[in-house]
Amino acid sequence: MNQIPLAERMRPKDLNTFIGQQHLVGDGQVLKNMIAQKQLSSLIFWGPPGVGKTTLAHILAADVGLPIFTLSAIESGVKDIRSVIEQAKTKGKAILFIDEIHRFNKSQQDSLLGAVEKGIVILIGATTENPSFEVIAPLLSRCQVYVLQPLSEAELLALMQQSLTQDEWLKNYEIKISEHEALLQMSGGDARKLLNLLELVVQSLGEKNKKIEITNDVVMKILQRKMALYDKNGEQHYDIISAFIKSMRGSDPNAAVYYLARMIEAGEDPKFIARRMLILASEDIGNANPTAMVIANNCFQAVDVIGYPECRIILSQTVIYLATSAKSNASYMAIDAALSEVRKSGDLPVPLHLRNAPTKLMKNLDYGKNYQYAHSFENNFVEQEFLPEKISGKIFYSPGNNARENEAKTFLNKRWKGKYGY
Repeated sequence: MNQIPLAERMRPKDLNTFIGQQHLVGDGQVLKNMIAQKQLSSLIFWGPPGVGKTTLAHILAADVGLPIFTLSAIESGVKDIRSVIEQAKTKGKAILFIDEIHRFNKSQQDSLLGAVEKGIVILIGATTENPSFEVIAPLLSRCQVYVLQPLSEAELLALMQQSLTQDEWLKNYEIKISEHEALLQMSGGDARKLLNLLELVVQSLGEKNKKIEITNDVVMKILQRKMALYDKNGEQHYDIISAFIKSMRGSDPNAAVYYLARMIEAGEDPKFIARRMLILASEDIGNANPTAMVIANNCFQAVDVIGYPECRIILSQTVIYLATSAKSNASYMAIDAALSEVRKSGDLPVPLHLRNAPTKLMKNLDYGKNYQYAHSFENNFVEQEFLPEKISGKIFYSPGNNARENEAKTFLNKRWKGKYGY
């Protein structure tokens, strides 16, 4: 068997054999026009895994006649970027393709700016994340963003058929795909994964017979034996992150750190992990420990600057802090209850004494009349109605049973004298 994976052997060298993304590469479309005019500007391809981002970058480079340097954001740093820029200078101009550019931190992205601005390198970035959030504004402003769409079922089937008829190794077998649903499902729309799964199935079945029939049952039996236990785009991904969140919510730092290690070992984006902890700090801890939000936010910012491998320590510290913190979902429940009331009762009128009165007419209509300024009273408080009349006394926030919110409960009960049941 060929040591080069099928997906790599079948990687298209030109647009004639490229399948998918017709809104970009079809006749009269933007990328085809760039090639025809031999004019290429910096751009970012945004789309799911395995839809042609890397392939299109190499086709563009070949067709406009420019050298291309490739860096992986996971493995490369500022030193590698500067080295490529120096090499590009000797060639006059070159394309720099950065896979998973969303994993580059701010300093790494900053190091690209000058060369992109001067035209020393034409940047082509590939990302599965929204570049508006993951790419710094100065760099993003110098790039055109093109969205790549998930491949359709017909396009995925066409890719397999292309491989069966063109790949020299596959042509050694008589292959019939009687059922394709399992292959498509297990690949998750990722063309690279689909072709490599197809190769794996043929390799397994072809050990005994040159005549091969592929069915859903056959595919599942083979893949269940061979597939890894963690797939960033599959069911295990969601199972692991779910267990991670529930372990922190359940105050088990040992389980939480274990699932953190599973994600780190699998190459999970550290910002994805930090982002989920930031949500948990508000949803599951809230005002039981407001500092949790500060620490989770600092973790997210630190991870963005540092990256792997050192950021694993920051992630671990934050996971343990959140897992061992007091818990409350009162803020989460409060906003959901308030949203439910708004949807049920609609746009209730704001009490007149709370309304803004910037004009004489509004003052004549009693806007703002009888409003009592809290700071003019003892303890900066005066009892007055703030909710619309129809829902006066309605409770949305029920403090959790923890030291911080018990203190808040005492404060509210003393101020409102039982109005809200505190």
